[in-house]
Amino acid sequence: MALKATVYKADLQISDMDRNYYHNHALTLAQHPSETIERMMIRLLVFALHAHQDLAFTRGLSSSDEPDLWLKLPGDDIDLWIDLGQPDEKRLRKACGRAREVYIYTYDQRSAEVWWKQVNSKLDRFDNLHVIALPGDTGVSLAQLAQRSMTLQCSIQDHEIWLGDDRHNVHVVPAIMK
Repeated sequence: MALKATVYKADLQISDMDRNYYHNHALTLAQHPSETIERMMIRLLVFALHAHQDLAFTRGLSSSDEPDLWLKLPGDDIDLWIDLGQPDEKRLRKACGRAREVYIYTYDQRSAEVWWKQVNSKLDRFDNLHVIALPGDTGVSLAQLAQRSMTLQCSIQDHEIWLGDDRHNVHVVPAIMK
């Protein structure tokens, strides 16, 4: 018998001073059976960074043809492709060819540096590729906020992020790799 996804609900209030974006989002996140709570919460954080009324969570880990999040335009063109982790070079080339902008968020600092040294020179030609490194403790810190039903506030200013609820607040300063 196959394991089923665990469903989480999040009421996310976003105040993004960098983009002048202020909006509330009622989100449903499905945690894949093989996904950690840390990774799921990083998906939520990344949603907040790129929030848009049409940004959507995809089948992610359940599909090799879809990123973790995307913003599709009418006619199925992909405006924004967002993946987490350390995708292989072939997947990144495919993503850069299909989408206007591609963002990769790494969250395991030690292995991310090794991964980036291996793929950097092969991907340098893609001007639409952005690689962002989240600090190594980001997932563990965000996991403290995880509840089946969450009410969260996210503030973004000068490329720094604060995500919290009424008990905890997590401060994240991403590093731009590309």
